[in-house]
Parts: sequence; structure tokens; C-alpha cells
Amino acid sequence: MNDLNHPFENGSKQDKDIETLSILLAHWIEHNKSHEENFREWADKSEKLGKTKVSEMISKAADSLNAANLYLLEAKKHI
Repeated sequence: MNDLNHPFENGSKQDKDIETLSILLAHWIEHNKSHEENFREWADKSEKLGKTKVSEMISKAADSLNAANLYLLEAKKHI
């Protein structure tokens, strides 16, 4: 049977997917924060090792994770 014949089951699935999405967004935000912190730590270490370009690229990657988190946080507001 198709889902249109069972609107309550479809709503239940939709509610479950929304709950899962909310959990995933929270997980992704925390996961990215952890990686961002680690990236910044290694950017500092790279700089101290005289690897300026490496440090710069790792810092840019950390900035990108931070930017991604801003989008994820905004998405989470709209759940």
C-alpha cells in the first residue's frame, strides 16, 4: 500500500525523522566544535614548528568548520 492510504503512519514517520534530524544537528555541531578546537591547536603547533603555510591552511579549515556550525545552528532553530 502507498503511504497516502495511511496518513497517521506517515505523520509518525515524519515526526521520527524530525526528531532524528534534531539529534543529528546537535551531534554535528558538537562534533565540529571538537574538530575546530583540535585544528586550532595544531595550527598553533604548526606555526611554532615554522610551518606557516600549514598553520594557515589548518586555520582556514577551522574557520570553515566554524562557518558550517553557524549554518547548522541556524538550521536547528527552525526544527
